[in-house]
Amino acid sequence: MDSSTTATISSLKTAISPSPNPNRTKKIPIFPYKKTKLPSFSNFKSVKCIHSPPPNPKPSNSSPFTCTAVTFSPSKTTELVPSKLHQLITEFQSLSQPIDRVKRLLHCATFLSPLPESSRVDSNRVMGCTAQVWLEAQLDQYGKMRFWADSDSEITRGFCSCLIWVLDGAAPDEVLKVTTDDLTALNVGLPVGARSRVNTWHNVLVSMQKRARILVAERDGKKDFDPFPSLVVGSDGIQAKGSYAEAQARYLFPDESKVQELVKELKEKKIGVVAHFYMDPEVQGVLTAAQKHWPHIHISDSLVMADSAVKMAEAGCKFITVLGVDFMSENVRAILDQAGFGEVGVYRMSDERIGCSLADAASTPAYMNYLGAASGSPPSLHVIYINTSLETKAYAHELVPTITCTSSNVVQTMLQAFAQIPDLNIWYGPDSYMGANIAKLFQQMTMMSDEEIAEIHPAHNGDSIRSLLPRLHYYQLYVICISFYDGGLSLEYGSHSLAFPFLSSSHYKNLWDFGMLKCRGLPFHNIDGTCIVHHLFGHEVVEKINDMYCDAFLTAHLEVPGEMFSLAMEAKRRGMGVVGSTQNILDFIKQRVQEALDRDVNDHLRFVLGTESGMVTSIVAAVRHLLGSTKSSEKAKVNVEIVFPVSSDSITRTSTTSTSGLNSVKVGDIILPVIPGPASGEGCSIHGGCASCPYMKMNSLNSLLKVCHHLPDEKNKVEAYEAERFKMQTLNGKSIADVGCEPILHMRHFQATKELPDKLVYQVLSANSNGRSIS
Repeated sequence: MDSSTTATISSLKTAISPSPNPNRTKKIPIFPYKKTKLPSFSNFKSVKCIHSPPPNPKPSNSSPFTCTAVTFSPSKTTELVPSKLHQLITEFQSLSQPIDRVKRLLHCATFLSPLPESSRVDSNRVMGCTAQVWLEAQLDQYGKMRFWADSDSEITRGFCSCLIWVLDGAAPDEVLKVTTDDLTALNVGLPVGARSRVNTWHNVLVSMQKRARILVAERDGKKDFDPFPSLVVGSDGIQAKGSYAEAQARYLFPDESKVQELVKELKEKKIGVVAHFYMDPEVQGVLTAAQKHWPHIHISDSLVMADSAVKMAEAGCKFITVLGVDFMSENVRAILDQAGFGEVGVYRMSDERIGCSLADAASTPAYMNYLGAASGSPPSLHVIYINTSLETKAYAHELVPTITCTSSNVVQTMLQAFAQIPDLNIWYGPDSYMGANIAKLFQQMTMMSDEEIAEIHPAHNGDSIRSLLPRLHYYQLYVICISFYDGGLSLEYGSHSLAFPFLSSSHYKNLWDFGMLKCRGLPFHNIDGTCIVHHLFGHEVVEKINDMYCDAFLTAHLEVPGEMFSLAMEAKRRGMGVVGSTQNILDFIKQRVQEALDRDVNDHLRFVLGTESGMVTSIVAAVRHLLGSTKSSEKAKVNVEIVFPVSSDSITRTSTTSTSGLNSVKVGDIILPVIPGPASGEGCSIHGGCASCPYMKMNSLNSLLKVCHHLPDEKNKVEAYEAERFKMQTLNGKSIADVGCEPILHMRHFQATKELPDKLVYQVLSANSNGRSIS
């Protein structure tokens, strides 16, 4: 930015800074329309507005956009919105200098009538804007939308003025047709540091559309929607809305006697605890409280669990208890052995298998066939999700050179690999949703500028991203034949087939219904490569979020289905969303809460939690810490609401002949049992529960206390809980533990250096014609 532009912007500071709250007693339409009903007119006509044009306009910058007022026939407004939007786009695109566009926004702000104090209330606030923005909406007698808005920032008032000029007086469906992409063409181009203000275009539009949906529903007499359950966290306490939220909140304030009992065992026996974010709320509540008394408790995503275990061993811990699924305890055991801590015991929380639908998918013949195809297309690199067993990693690594990834580093891992190895083919798996989302993300990057791409990865530009798209492969199940028979269904894929004798064909809405059979005791093997929890964030949930929570902050794990991914990415582009790992989600929420506290004004932040509900304990703990440490004025009050999306697919469908002893409800000829959590009492139903992993909930507080009580296990009371070492060998006669650990070590090297290790690059380039990896 040149010095003259900087000086000009400096001179505008007083205009951009918050303005005093004006008082008025009567609403005045921003761009007044004639209220006289004109049924005989078939066309609208433009009339000169009292608004004056910009001062001293240059001929080259002349534009049809002059804040024109319009009279209209209530039945003829379909051309108004596109025409006005075109005028607005033409206006801003005609101004080549950013400072001129800022001036034009400030000019438009002068036409925005201020809202009275009675309308500048929290319920009218627009979320996601740096400044305070208030919006009111009405549906008039002609069925047209009327909007009023105000802000404490003059630039933001300019944004609102333009949007209201376009949409005030439009039919609801015309308001809903406008997209945030339409506004991108406005090319406001505010100076560096003002990007968050540009998001005002988008966030005010989304709030206008939400209000339009609500008003139309009220007019049509539609029943109010049932809100998702949520937790509201404030400086004065926690409020639970809905039975599921109540179950989650119950353990945010754990039994102190349980906390002390656990801490005593951990201290006396030098036991470390590594736990995943998705733990049962009772366990997480106790562990969070125990952290204040014992430093060797770590709750995180899967990426750092093994690293934390090594640090605990270095600090003198004799045992490590792992609260997660089996592949997590396998990784902890293997990494400790690699680090020279073979004498440190590693214990799981169940004497039964603690599975994972993604790990199961990667252990099927279908996945090995997928890798077989990869081995025949050198140079190839297999990027495998960490949510897989050590055995799978070992077998895969001998087929195709393999590196492990997590949801937080998978994109950077791929971009670096493509940059580091010419003409590389990448084969990702087993999560088919994540693979599709990554492919979509790279496709979206082709529409970015080279500068924007370089910010993501400095070795790439538009041409390099376009060239890698055909060489990116991800695991998918291709169904060849689906056939129905009396009393069931048969599915054939490749040379394999599966039969489902329990349900009639009429009970399957679509193939995705199969996903809900995975953990319900039915003989179904996971072959589609999806997480049973994130699978729930499908069409029904997305539709409800889009209708009723579109103005909230949206968080989504990278494992969610494509519809949820697209919705979250759209929110991300306007500063209202995050897509990534559980840690990315937690960091995003903490950042937005801190920003609200720094503004030191009343605020209500609403976050839709697009991942496993167990995350809420860590989120609430982080939010309460921020609210408790703030130095904001006593008048400012910030509340944070965590919303749990609920899918009706989370209700299990079984036949009427089921002998299950679970509590259930009969609907027609289908039994809908409620599946309770093992300890926390939350149910998987549309009314009481949702995205809760049944595998993770096998890690109960009772199991943790039981293991701790029996350590050291001199009488073999918890022998079945100990994480096993792999004694088997691969096809090449090597230790499964050693070969399976190597892809993890490759990932750790990448995490430390941001480059693939030389050994892995050599393995990729040296793979023989049969695709066998040379270790």
